[in-house]
Amino acid sequence: MAYTTALLISVGLGFFDSSAANPMVQENYVWASVAGLNFGFLADDLSLPVALMMNIICAATTIYSMGYMKHRLEVLFGKERNGSYSVYFLNILLVNTGLIGVVLSTNLIEMYLFVELILIPSAFMMALFGYENRERIAIMYFLWNHLGAFLFLAGIIVAYISTGSFAVSSLADLGAGSIAYWVVGLILVGWLVKMAVVGVHMWLPGAHAEHPTSFAPFMVTIVALGNYVIVRLLLQYMPAPFSPFAFPLMVIALATMVYGGALTTVQTDVKYVYAWSTIGQNAYTLLGIGSLSLLGVSGGLFYFLNHLIGKTILFGVAGILICQVGTRDMRKMGGLAGKMPITATLCLLGTMILSAVPPTGGFQAEWLLFTGVFFHGTSGVLGWNFVVAIFAIAATILTVGYTFWPMRRMFFGPLPAELANVKEAPLIMTAPLIALAALSIILGLYPDLFFKFLYHYATLLHLGGP
Repeated sequence: MAYTTALLISVGLGFFDSSAANPMVQENYVWASVAGLNFGFLADDLSLPVALMMNIICAATTIYSMGYMKHRLEVLFGKERNGSYSVYFLNILLVNTGLIGVVLSTNLIEMYLFVELILIPSAFMMALFGYENRERIAIMYFLWNHLGAFLFLAGIIVAYISTGSFAVSSLADLGAGSIAYWVVGLILVGWLVKMAVVGVHMWLPGAHAEHPTSFAPFMVTIVALGNYVIVRLLLQYMPAPFSPFAFPLMVIALATMVYGGALTTVQTDVKYVYAWSTIGQNAYTLLGIGSLSLLGVSGGLFYFLNHLIGKTILFGVAGILICQVGTRDMRKMGGLAGKMPITATLCLLGTMILSAVPPTGGFQAEWLLFTGVFFHGTSGVLGWNFVVAIFAIAATILTVGYTFWPMRRMFFGPLPAELANVKEAPLIMTAPLIALAALSIILGLYPDLFFKFLYHYATLLHLGGP
Protein backbone atom coordinates (compact mmCIF):
# COMPACT_ATOMS: atom_id res chain seq x y z
CA MET A 1 0.00 0.00 0.00
CA ALA A 2 2.91 2.36 0.69
CA TYR A 3 4.28 1.52 -2.76
CA THR A 4 1.00 2.17 -4.59
CA THR A 5 0.51 5.37 -2.59
CA ALA A 6 3.96 6.53 -3.74
CA LEU A 7 3.00 5.75 -7.35
CA LEU A 8 -0.17 7.82 -7.06
CA ILE A 9 1.79 10.68 -5.50
CA SER A 10 4.26 10.62 -8.40
CA VAL A 11 1.36 10.93 -10.87
CA GLY A 12 -0.12 13.73 -8.76
CA LEU A 13 3.14 15.67 -8.80
CA GLY A 14 3.12 15.45 -12.58
CA PHE A 15 -0.44 16.78 -12.67
CA PHE A 16 0.38 19.55 -10.20
CA ASP A 17 3.17 20.90 -12.39
CA SER A 18 1.46 20.16 -15.70
CA SER A 19 0.64 22.95 -18.13
CA ALA A 20 -1.94 20.78 -19.91
CA ALA A 21 -5.53 22.01 -19.86
CA ASN A 22 -6.83 18.64 -18.65
CA PRO A 23 -3.97 16.37 -17.52
CA MET A 24 -4.72 12.66 -17.36
CA VAL A 25 -3.14 9.24 -17.53
CA GLN A 26 -5.15 6.45 -19.15
CA GLU A 27 -4.52 2.77 -19.80
CA ASN A 28 -6.72 0.38 -21.81
CA TYR A 29 -6.51 -3.39 -22.21
CA VAL A 30 -8.58 -5.73 -24.34
CA TRP A 31 -10.90 -7.59 -22.00
CA ALA A 32 -13.63 -9.30 -24.03
CA SER A 33 -13.37 -8.27 -27.67
CA VAL A 34 -16.53 -10.20 -28.65
CA ALA A 35 -18.59 -8.00 -26.33
CA GLY A 36 -16.55 -4.91 -27.09
CA LEU A 37 -15.28 -4.71 -23.52
CA ASN A 38 -12.05 -2.96 -22.56
CA PHE A 39 -10.47 -3.00 -19.13
CA GLY A 40 -9.43 0.61 -18.56
CA PHE A 41 -8.06 2.89 -15.88
CA LEU A 42 -8.16 6.69 -15.85
CA ALA A 43 -6.37 9.08 -13.52
CA ASP A 44 -7.52 12.69 -13.91
CA ASP A 45 -8.26 15.70 -11.72
CA LEU A 46 -11.15 13.86 -10.04
CA SER A 47 -10.06 10.23 -9.78
CA LEU A 48 -6.43 10.88 -8.81
CA PRO A 49 -7.00 12.84 -5.56
CA VAL A 50 -9.83 10.51 -4.53
CA ALA A 51 -7.75 7.38 -5.20
CA LEU A 52 -4.73 8.90 -3.46
CA MET A 53 -6.66 9.82 -0.31
CA MET A 54 -8.30 6.40 -0.18
CA ASN A 55 -4.93 4.72 -0.49
CA ILE A 56 -3.44 6.90 2.25
CA ILE A 57 -6.36 6.02 4.54
CA CYS A 58 -6.04 2.31 3.76
CA ALA A 59 -2.27 2.30 4.27
CA ALA A 60 -2.49 4.12 7.62
CA THR A 61 -5.29 1.83 8.78
CA THR A 62 -3.34 -1.29 7.82
CA ILE A 63 -0.45 -0.22 10.07
CA TYR A 64 -2.93 0.59 12.86
CA SER A 65 -4.47 -2.87 12.41
CA MET A 66 -1.27 -4.57 13.54
CA GLY A 67 -1.86 -3.40 17.10
CA TYR A 68 -5.63 -3.65 17.11
CA MET A 69 -5.95 -7.15 15.63
CA LYS A 70 -3.54 -8.59 18.21
CA HIS A 71 -6.04 -7.53 20.89
CA ARG A 72 -9.09 -8.58 18.88
CA LEU A 73 -7.79 -12.10 18.19
CA GLU A 74 -6.90 -12.58 21.85
CA VAL A 75 -10.47 -11.62 22.79
CA LEU A 76 -12.01 -13.91 20.16
CA PHE A 77 -9.78 -16.96 20.53
CA GLY A 78 -7.79 -16.45 23.73
CA LYS A 79 -4.55 -16.21 21.78
CA GLU A 80 -3.07 -14.92 18.54
CA ARG A 81 -3.69 -17.05 15.43
CA ASN A 82 -1.41 -16.51 12.47
CA GLY A 83 -3.97 -17.89 10.04
CA SER A 84 -6.43 -15.21 11.14
CA TYR A 85 -3.89 -12.49 10.41
CA SER A 86 -3.53 -13.87 6.88
CA VAL A 87 -7.29 -13.85 6.32
CA TYR A 88 -7.64 -10.33 7.76
CA PHE A 89 -4.89 -8.70 5.71
CA LEU A 90 -5.84 -10.56 2.53
CA ASN A 91 -9.37 -9.17 2.80
CA ILE A 92 -8.01 -5.68 3.47
CA LEU A 93 -5.98 -5.87 0.25
CA LEU A 94 -9.05 -7.02 -1.69
CA VAL A 95 -11.18 -4.16 -0.35
CA ASN A 96 -8.44 -1.64 -1.11
CA THR A 97 -8.16 -3.02 -4.66
CA GLY A 98 -11.92 -2.70 -5.11
CA LEU A 99 -11.99 0.90 -3.86
CA ILE A 100 -9.20 2.06 -6.16
CA GLY A 101 -10.66 0.01 -9.02
CA VAL A 102 -14.05 1.74 -8.78
CA VAL A 103 -12.40 5.15 -8.80
CA LEU A 104 -10.13 4.49 -11.78
CA SER A 105 -12.55 2.43 -13.93
CA THR A 106 -13.45 3.57 -17.43
CA ASN A 107 -15.94 0.76 -18.04
CA LEU A 108 -19.30 0.35 -16.29
CA ILE A 109 -19.16 -3.45 -16.01
CA GLU A 110 -15.59 -3.18 -14.74
CA MET A 111 -16.78 -0.66 -12.14
CA TYR A 112 -19.62 -2.95 -11.09
CA LEU A 113 -17.24 -5.89 -10.61
CA PHE A 114 -14.99 -3.76 -8.42
CA VAL A 115 -18.08 -2.75 -6.40
CA GLU A 116 -18.78 -6.42 -5.76
CA LEU A 117 -15.11 -7.01 -4.95
CA ILE A 118 -15.51 -4.49 -2.13
CA LEU A 119 -18.71 -6.07 -0.84
CA ILE A 120 -17.71 -9.72 -0.47
CA PRO A 121 -14.48 -9.40 1.61
CA SER A 122 -15.96 -6.62 3.74
CA ALA A 123 -18.88 -8.90 4.66
CA PHE A 124 -16.40 -11.64 5.56
CA MET A 125 -14.51 -9.19 7.78
CA MET A 126 -17.66 -8.50 9.78
CA ALA A 127 -18.66 -12.15 10.05
CA LEU A 128 -15.21 -13.36 11.12
CA PHE A 129 -13.87 -10.58 13.35
CA GLY A 130 -16.88 -8.44 14.36
CA TYR A 131 -18.64 -8.03 17.69
CA GLU A 132 -22.18 -8.81 18.80
CA ASN A 133 -24.37 -10.74 16.33
CA ARG A 134 -21.64 -10.39 13.74
CA GLU A 135 -22.97 -13.10 11.41
CA ARG A 136 -26.49 -11.62 11.31
CA ILE A 137 -25.16 -8.10 10.78
CA ALA A 138 -22.80 -9.30 8.03
CA ILE A 139 -25.74 -10.86 6.19
CA MET A 140 -27.83 -7.70 6.60
CA TYR A 141 -24.93 -5.58 5.32
CA PHE A 142 -24.45 -7.90 2.34
CA LEU A 143 -28.12 -7.94 1.36
CA TRP A 144 -28.65 -4.17 1.55
CA ASN A 145 -25.45 -3.37 -0.34
CA HIS A 146 -26.15 -6.06 -2.91
CA LEU A 147 -29.56 -4.45 -3.45
CA GLY A 148 -27.83 -1.13 -4.13
CA ALA A 149 -25.37 -2.84 -6.47
CA PHE A 150 -28.26 -4.59 -8.27
CA LEU A 151 -29.99 -1.26 -8.95
CA PHE A 152 -26.68 0.13 -10.18
CA LEU A 153 -26.30 -2.87 -12.51
CA ALA A 154 -29.87 -2.39 -13.75
CA GLY A 155 -29.02 1.20 -14.68
CA ILE A 156 -25.90 -0.02 -16.49
CA ILE A 157 -27.88 -2.57 -18.51
CA VAL A 158 -30.55 -0.03 -19.50
CA ALA A 159 -27.78 2.33 -20.64
CA TYR A 160 -26.10 -0.45 -22.65
CA ILE A 161 -29.35 -1.38 -24.42
CA SER A 162 -29.63 2.23 -25.61
CA THR A 163 -25.99 2.96 -26.44
CA GLY A 164 -24.49 -0.44 -27.25
CA SER A 165 -21.45 0.35 -25.10
CA PHE A 166 -20.35 -0.19 -21.51
CA ALA A 167 -17.83 2.68 -21.63
CA VAL A 168 -18.40 5.26 -18.90
CA SER A 169 -18.21 8.02 -21.50
CA SER A 170 -21.05 6.39 -23.49
CA LEU A 171 -23.52 7.66 -20.87
CA ALA A 172 -23.27 11.03 -22.61
CA ASP A 173 -24.85 9.47 -25.71
CA LEU A 174 -28.15 8.94 -23.89
CA GLY A 175 -29.03 12.62 -24.24
CA ALA A 176 -32.04 13.83 -22.26
CA GLY A 177 -34.73 11.34 -23.26
CA SER A 178 -36.88 9.23 -20.97
CA ILE A 179 -34.33 6.37 -20.98
CA ALA A 180 -31.70 8.76 -19.62
CA TYR A 181 -33.94 9.63 -16.64
CA TRP A 182 -34.43 5.93 -15.89
CA VAL A 183 -30.68 5.38 -15.98
CA VAL A 184 -30.03 8.33 -13.67
CA GLY A 185 -32.78 7.20 -11.30
CA LEU A 186 -31.56 3.61 -11.06
CA ILE A 187 -27.90 4.52 -10.59
CA LEU A 188 -28.71 7.28 -8.10
CA VAL A 189 -31.09 5.20 -5.96
CA GLY A 190 -28.67 2.27 -6.01
CA TRP A 191 -25.85 4.38 -4.65
CA LEU A 192 -28.06 6.21 -2.15
CA VAL A 193 -28.87 2.80 -0.67
CA LYS A 194 -25.15 2.07 -0.39
CA MET A 195 -24.62 5.52 1.15
CA ALA A 196 -27.32 4.85 3.78
CA VAL A 197 -29.28 8.09 3.36
CA VAL A 198 -32.32 8.51 5.58
CA GLY A 199 -34.99 5.97 4.73
CA VAL A 200 -32.51 3.30 3.64
CA HIS A 201 -30.06 3.84 6.48
CA MET A 202 -31.09 1.00 8.78
CA TRP A 203 -28.28 -1.34 7.75
CA LEU A 204 -25.40 1.06 8.50
CA PRO A 205 -25.33 1.70 12.29
CA GLY A 206 -25.07 -1.98 13.21
CA ALA A 207 -22.72 -2.85 10.37
CA HIS A 208 -20.52 0.16 11.10
CA ALA A 209 -20.43 -0.39 14.87
CA GLU A 210 -20.10 -4.16 15.07
CA HIS A 211 -17.30 -4.82 12.59
CA PRO A 212 -13.70 -4.96 13.85
CA THR A 213 -12.86 -1.36 14.69
CA SER A 214 -9.68 -1.44 12.62
CA PHE A 215 -11.92 -1.97 9.59
CA ALA A 216 -14.04 1.12 10.34
CA PRO A 217 -12.03 3.50 8.11
CA PHE A 218 -12.54 1.11 5.20
CA MET A 219 -16.28 1.13 5.93
CA VAL A 220 -16.34 4.94 6.01
CA THR A 221 -14.62 4.95 2.63
CA ILE A 222 -17.03 2.36 1.21
CA VAL A 223 -20.05 4.42 2.31
CA ALA A 224 -18.59 7.67 0.97
CA LEU A 225 -17.60 6.16 -2.37
CA GLY A 226 -21.04 6.93 -3.80
CA ASN A 227 -20.21 10.64 -3.78
CA TYR A 228 -17.49 10.01 -6.33
CA VAL A 229 -19.63 7.74 -8.51
CA ILE A 230 -22.54 10.21 -8.63
CA VAL A 231 -20.24 13.01 -9.77
CA ARG A 232 -18.28 10.88 -12.23
CA LEU A 233 -21.21 9.14 -13.92
CA LEU A 234 -24.21 11.43 -13.53
CA LEU A 235 -22.93 14.96 -13.10
CA GLN A 236 -20.14 14.67 -15.65
CA TYR A 237 -21.79 12.64 -18.40
CA MET A 238 -25.53 13.14 -17.79
CA PRO A 239 -25.93 16.71 -16.46
CA ALA A 240 -29.27 17.42 -18.17
CA PRO A 241 -31.19 14.34 -16.92
CA PHE A 242 -29.47 14.62 -13.53
CA SER A 243 -30.55 18.25 -13.05
CA PRO A 244 -34.19 17.48 -11.98
CA PHE A 245 -32.84 15.15 -9.30
CA ALA A 246 -30.54 17.82 -7.83
CA PHE A 247 -32.97 19.63 -5.51
CA PRO A 248 -34.56 16.41 -4.18
CA LEU A 249 -31.00 15.23 -3.51
CA MET A 250 -30.37 18.36 -1.43
CA VAL A 251 -33.57 17.75 0.55
CA ILE A 252 -32.58 14.13 1.18
CA ALA A 253 -29.11 15.30 2.23
CA LEU A 254 -30.57 17.83 4.68
CA ALA A 255 -32.94 15.24 6.18
CA THR A 256 -30.03 12.80 6.53
CA MET A 257 -27.83 15.43 8.18
CA VAL A 258 -30.49 16.25 10.76
CA TYR A 259 -31.64 12.68 11.38
CA GLY A 260 -28.12 11.25 11.60
CA GLY A 261 -27.00 14.08 13.86
CA ALA A 262 -30.01 13.79 16.18
CA LEU A 263 -29.58 10.03 16.60
CA THR A 264 -25.86 10.45 17.24
CA THR A 265 -26.46 12.70 20.25
CA VAL A 266 -28.33 9.98 22.20
CA GLN A 267 -25.75 7.19 21.80
CA THR A 268 -23.69 5.94 24.75
CA ASP A 269 -21.53 3.43 22.86
CA VAL A 270 -18.48 5.18 21.37
CA LYS A 271 -18.61 3.09 18.18
CA TYR A 272 -22.30 3.80 17.66
CA VAL A 273 -21.61 7.53 18.14
CA TYR A 274 -19.21 7.54 15.23
CA ALA A 275 -21.32 5.05 13.22
CA TRP A 276 -24.44 7.23 13.35
CA SER A 277 -22.40 10.36 12.67
CA THR A 278 -21.17 8.78 9.43
CA ILE A 279 -24.74 8.92 8.15
CA GLY A 280 -25.05 12.64 8.85
CA GLN A 281 -21.53 13.61 7.81
CA ASN A 282 -21.63 11.81 4.47
CA ALA A 283 -24.71 13.84 3.49
CA TYR A 284 -22.70 17.10 3.49
CA THR A 285 -21.09 16.14 0.19
CA LEU A 286 -24.46 15.16 -1.28
CA LEU A 287 -25.71 18.62 -0.36
CA GLY A 288 -22.85 20.21 -2.29
CA ILE A 289 -23.38 17.95 -5.31
CA GLY A 290 -27.09 18.78 -5.36
CA SER A 291 -26.33 22.51 -5.43
CA LEU A 292 -24.88 22.15 -8.95
CA SER A 293 -22.53 25.03 -8.18
CA LEU A 294 -18.81 25.16 -8.81
CA LEU A 295 -17.76 25.54 -5.17
CA GLY A 296 -20.61 23.36 -3.95
CA VAL A 297 -19.42 20.36 -5.98
CA SER A 298 -15.66 20.88 -5.61
CA GLY A 299 -16.01 21.87 -1.94
CA GLY A 300 -18.27 18.87 -1.33
CA LEU A 301 -15.69 16.51 -2.82
CA PHE A 302 -12.97 18.16 -0.75
CA TYR A 303 -15.16 17.73 2.34
CA PHE A 304 -15.58 14.03 1.47
CA LEU A 305 -11.79 13.57 1.52
CA ASN A 306 -11.39 15.41 4.82
CA HIS A 307 -14.28 13.46 6.31
CA LEU A 308 -12.33 10.28 5.59
CA ILE A 309 -9.37 11.63 7.57
CA GLY A 310 -11.41 12.83 10.53
CA LYS A 311 -13.52 9.71 10.83
CA THR A 312 -10.48 7.43 10.50
CA ILE A 313 -8.87 9.24 13.43
CA LEU A 314 -12.01 9.04 15.58
CA PHE A 315 -12.66 5.37 14.88
CA GLY A 316 -8.98 4.79 15.56
CA VAL A 317 -9.46 6.43 18.95
CA ALA A 318 -12.48 4.19 19.56
CA GLY A 319 -10.36 1.14 18.82
CA ILE A 320 -7.64 2.35 21.17
CA LEU A 321 -10.20 2.79 23.96
CA ILE A 322 -11.52 -0.74 23.37
CA CYS A 323 -7.98 -2.16 23.57
CA GLN A 324 -6.67 -0.07 26.46
CA VAL A 325 -9.78 0.63 28.55
CA GLY A 326 -11.75 -2.51 27.75
CA THR A 327 -15.15 -0.92 27.20
CA ARG A 328 -17.14 0.91 24.53
CA ASP A 329 -19.58 2.45 27.01
CA MET A 330 -18.82 6.15 27.44
CA ARG A 331 -20.76 6.18 30.72
CA LYS A 332 -17.97 4.08 32.23
CA MET A 333 -15.23 6.46 31.08
CA GLY A 334 -13.99 9.88 32.12
CA GLY A 335 -10.76 11.65 32.99
CA LEU A 336 -8.71 9.62 30.51
CA ALA A 337 -6.81 12.62 29.14
CA GLY A 338 -4.34 12.38 32.02
CA LYS A 339 -3.74 8.71 31.36
CA MET A 340 -3.83 8.85 27.56
CA PRO A 341 -2.70 12.33 26.45
CA ILE A 342 -1.79 11.30 22.89
CA THR A 343 -5.12 9.56 22.35
CA ALA A 344 -6.98 12.54 23.83
CA THR A 345 -5.13 14.91 21.49
CA LEU A 346 -5.97 12.72 18.52
CA CYS A 347 -9.63 12.69 19.54
CA LEU A 348 -9.55 16.50 19.74
CA LEU A 349 -8.00 16.80 16.28
CA GLY A 350 -10.48 14.35 14.75
CA THR A 351 -13.30 16.27 16.40
CA MET A 352 -11.95 19.55 15.03
CA ILE A 353 -11.82 18.12 11.49
CA LEU A 354 -15.45 17.02 11.54
CA SER A 355 -16.59 20.22 13.27
CA ALA A 356 -14.74 22.37 10.71
CA VAL A 357 -12.48 24.10 13.21
CA PRO A 358 -9.36 25.80 11.77
CA PRO A 359 -6.58 25.09 11.00
CA THR A 360 -7.81 21.66 9.88
CA GLY A 361 -8.79 20.73 6.34
CA GLY A 362 -12.36 20.25 7.52
CA PHE A 363 -12.69 24.01 7.99
CA GLN A 364 -11.48 24.80 4.49
CA ALA A 365 -13.77 22.15 2.99
CA GLU A 366 -16.91 23.18 4.84
CA TRP A 367 -16.75 26.89 4.10
CA LEU A 368 -16.05 26.19 0.42
CA LEU A 369 -18.97 23.76 0.35
CA PHE A 370 -21.42 26.14 1.99
CA THR A 371 -20.25 29.06 -0.16
CA GLY A 372 -21.40 27.07 -3.17
CA VAL A 373 -24.63 25.96 -1.49
CA PHE A 374 -25.55 29.53 -0.53
CA PHE A 375 -24.64 30.85 -3.97
CA HIS A 376 -27.07 28.29 -5.39
CA GLY A 377 -29.70 29.31 -2.84
CA THR A 378 -29.39 33.06 -3.45
CA SER A 379 -28.94 33.07 -7.24
CA GLY A 380 -32.04 34.16 -9.10
CA VAL A 381 -35.29 34.24 -7.12
CA LEU A 382 -35.03 33.25 -3.47
CA GLY A 383 -36.98 30.10 -2.80
CA TRP A 384 -36.73 26.59 -1.46
CA ASN A 385 -33.04 26.32 -2.37
CA PHE A 386 -32.30 29.14 0.05
CA VAL A 387 -34.45 27.52 2.75
CA VAL A 388 -32.48 24.28 2.42
CA ALA A 389 -29.21 26.23 2.62
CA ILE A 390 -30.31 27.97 5.83
CA PHE A 391 -31.41 24.74 7.51
CA ALA A 392 -28.24 22.98 6.37
CA ILE A 393 -25.96 25.56 7.96
CA ALA A 394 -28.05 25.34 11.14
CA ALA A 395 -27.60 21.55 11.11
CA THR A 396 -23.85 22.01 11.52
CA ILE A 397 -24.54 22.93 15.15
CA LEU A 398 -25.49 19.28 15.67
CA THR A 399 -22.08 18.24 14.37
CA VAL A 400 -20.29 20.37 16.93
CA GLY A 401 -22.48 18.92 19.68
CA TYR A 402 -22.16 15.24 18.83
CA THR A 403 -18.40 15.42 18.25
CA PHE A 404 -17.23 17.52 21.21
CA TRP A 405 -19.69 16.03 23.71
CA PRO A 406 -18.32 12.44 23.52
CA MET A 407 -14.77 13.74 23.85
CA ARG A 408 -15.63 15.59 27.04
CA ARG A 409 -17.40 12.53 28.40
CA MET A 410 -14.49 10.17 27.71
CA PHE A 411 -11.42 12.25 28.44
CA PHE A 412 -12.41 14.83 31.05
CA GLY A 413 -14.12 14.86 34.42
CA PRO A 414 -13.37 12.44 37.28
CA LEU A 415 -11.43 9.26 36.51
CA PRO A 416 -13.27 6.09 37.57
CA ALA A 417 -11.29 4.07 40.13
CA GLU A 418 -11.29 0.96 37.90
CA LEU A 419 -9.43 2.92 35.18
CA ALA A 420 -6.56 4.02 37.38
CA ASN A 421 -4.11 1.65 35.66
CA VAL A 422 -5.02 2.52 32.06
CA LYS A 423 -2.00 3.16 29.85
CA GLU A 424 -1.41 4.98 26.57
CA ALA A 425 -1.76 3.00 23.35
CA PRO A 426 1.33 1.60 21.60
CA LEU A 427 3.00 3.68 18.91
CA ILE A 428 1.94 1.24 16.17
CA MET A 429 -1.65 2.43 16.77
CA THR A 430 -1.10 6.14 17.44
CA ALA A 431 1.57 6.94 14.82
CA PRO A 432 -0.68 6.38 11.74
CA LEU A 433 -3.39 8.55 13.30
CA ILE A 434 -0.86 11.29 14.10
CA ALA A 435 0.26 11.23 10.45
CA LEU A 436 -3.35 11.65 9.26
CA ALA A 437 -3.93 14.51 11.71
CA ALA A 438 -0.80 16.22 10.38
CA LEU A 439 -2.09 15.77 6.82
CA SER A 440 -5.38 17.44 7.76
CA ILE A 441 -3.56 20.43 9.23
CA ILE A 442 -1.43 20.67 6.08
CA LEU A 443 -4.62 20.66 3.99
CA GLY A 444 -6.06 23.32 6.27
CA LEU A 445 -3.05 25.55 5.68
CA TYR A 446 -2.53 24.65 2.01
CA PRO A 447 -5.73 23.10 0.60
CA ASP A 448 -4.47 23.35 -2.99
CA LEU A 449 -2.61 20.06 -2.50
CA PHE A 450 -5.95 18.36 -3.23
CA PHE A 451 -8.48 21.13 -3.89
CA LYS A 452 -6.61 22.45 -6.92
CA PHE A 453 -7.41 19.24 -8.79
CA LEU A 454 -11.04 19.07 -7.68
CA TYR A 455 -11.73 22.72 -8.51
CA HIS A 456 -10.16 22.41 -11.94
CA TYR A 457 -12.26 19.30 -12.62
CA ALA A 458 -15.43 21.10 -11.54
CA THR A 459 -14.72 24.00 -13.90
CA LEU A 460 -14.88 21.52 -16.81
CA LEU A 461 -18.48 20.66 -15.82
CA HIS A 462 -19.66 24.19 -16.64
CA LEU A 463 -21.39 24.67 -13.30
CA GLY A 464 -22.69 28.00 -12.01
CA GLY A 465 -21.09 30.11 -9.35
CA PRO A 466 -17.69 31.50 -8.48
